[in-house]
Amino acid sequence: MSAPQQNGEAAQEAGAPWTATVLTLFPEVFPGPLGVSLAGKALQRDLWRLDARNIRDHALDKHRSVDDTPFGGGAGMVMRPDVVDRALADVADRPGPVVNLSPRGRPLDQAVVRDLASEPGITLLCGRYEGIDERVLEARGVQEVSVGDFVLSGGEVAALVVLDAVVRLLPGVMGNVESGGDESFERDLLEYPQYTRPADWNGREVPAVLQSGDHARIARWRREQAEEITRARRPDLWARYQAAQEVPAAPRRQRRSPRRGDETD
Repeated sequence: MSAPQQNGEAAQEAGAPWTATVLTLFPEVFPGPLGVSLAGKALQRDLWRLDARNIRDHALDKHRSVDDTPFGGGAGMVMRPDVVDRALADVADRPGPVVNLSPRGRPLDQAVVRDLASEPGITLLCGRYEGIDERVLEARGVQEVSVGDFVLSGGEVAALVVLDAVVRLLPGVMGNVESGGDESFERDLLEYPQYTRPADWNGREVPAVLQSGDHARIARWRREQAEEITRARRPDLWARYQAAQEVPAAPRRQRRSPRRGDETD
């Protein structure tokens, strides 16, 4: 992502909550699941703000058209650059980058999520149909992010995914600030298995080490489990994790040749 215009935490300290602006043809989708649990409580506490705007409000005709047939032929419709540009111009003063949710975008991973959380906010552009006219994306310097190698009906579901991942990293949202550091992807490892009461369920017992009270052994067990699961299920993450663990060997000290006058055995 681009360098933050202003650090997100600094913006919050100055009294401006992290702000998400969503440009969509279906503003009624929001907040949806973002209105409950951690994100919903944080929204109520004004730790972040959400503003969903209807792109159709910027249409230029009485039919409120937002799309047209593609040049060069082909199936489907394309969202018009003039309409999308008017929608973007209306929120040009909003903080943070403008991001289009697109299968061709940068893959969303925890590093991207952290980058977005460090911004003072974000404007998410939710495309529909066959996508958005390339010219307005270029003219507005719109960045692109993909939530996975699959096709959705529109950008709204992807926007919910991005916002849920980002909001939980904002200051004050998660009750236990340490819990985020143990989750999948934070250290290029998948998360270790979790257990709770009862200790014996249908003949399946909680691993004894977790009931030992030995915090060092528990931490070691969890790291080993995370490594084993990552190695088996995500070879790509495992390779990245191994590369990060490689520490350059300390340079060997060369023995100094004895000089005249040095004592020798």
